[in-house]
Amino acid sequence: MKTTGVLCLMLGMSSQWAIAQPRADLLAHKSAFVADLLRQMTIDEKVGQLRLVSLGPAMSAPRLASEVAAGRVGGTFGSVSRPEQRPLQEAAVDRSRMKIPMLFAYDVVHGHRTTFPIGLGLASSWDPDAVRQSARVAATEASADGIDLTFAPVVDITRDPRWGRTSEGFGEDPYLVSQMARAMVKGFQNDSAAKADSIMASVKHFALYGAVEGGRDYNVVDMSPMRMYNDYLPPYRAAIDAGAGGVMIALNTVNGMPAAANTWLLQDLLR
Repeated sequence: MKTTGVLCLMLGMSSQWAIAQPRADLLAHKSAFVADLLRQMTIDEKVGQLRLVSLGPAMSAPRLASEVAAGRVGGTFGSVSRPEQRPLQEAAVDRSRMKIPMLFAYDVVHGHRTTFPIGLGLASSWDPDAVRQSARVAATEASADGIDLTFAPVVDITRDPRWGRTSEGFGEDPYLVSQMARAMVKGFQNDSAAKADSIMASVKHFALYGAVEGGRDYNVVDMSPMRMYNDYLPPYRAAIDAGAGGVMIALNTVNGMPAAANTWLLQDLLR
């Protein structure tokens, strides 16, 4: 009798797991729709949505599609053509339990199919509208390739030429970098990242990545609050105020704490 009861309970639980799916009637209410999805998701599925995986020797396309269908991957980085992406999207929306679409991300930093000058070159134009137009062209091309999100603009203030990523950003001046950040976000998203010819901007690297000691990448940053707020934080704020849909966390420590685990930086300041 007990065995029968346990078996019935397991069957009931597995049945509930199988039929769980998003409610289309909640689509007009974003918070309710997301809350309903989260309520139905397992911990493994929630973790899966945080995984951004690249195609390569360690992850073949068929294996990645299986991982997506199982709810263990939420996005890819580096798949830049629709033939690569279509099977993955079909695995997500047709075969996964929650039917959550895939997110396709890429570094669209200074152009996509059309190449524009690097960040320092764009900033040297002192022309925010031209920079905005370059991002608009890049977004149109990238979205046509099925890309949803770019890890850009790079708004790290840097004043040490020894840092190897200096060329990716817009220089050392907080005002100019803020203007460039705003222009790039506007160009990428075109008022809405949901538009067919737009991509979401994820500003990076939050925070202070360009201030690493000795110009050594991933090194420590030791900075006073006054210098931080006056010189290094304004460009991130400008990008967020312009509507940037995402923020990429930096790879350095900030005053002794890794940026990715820094409660003050991510919760108190950013959120």
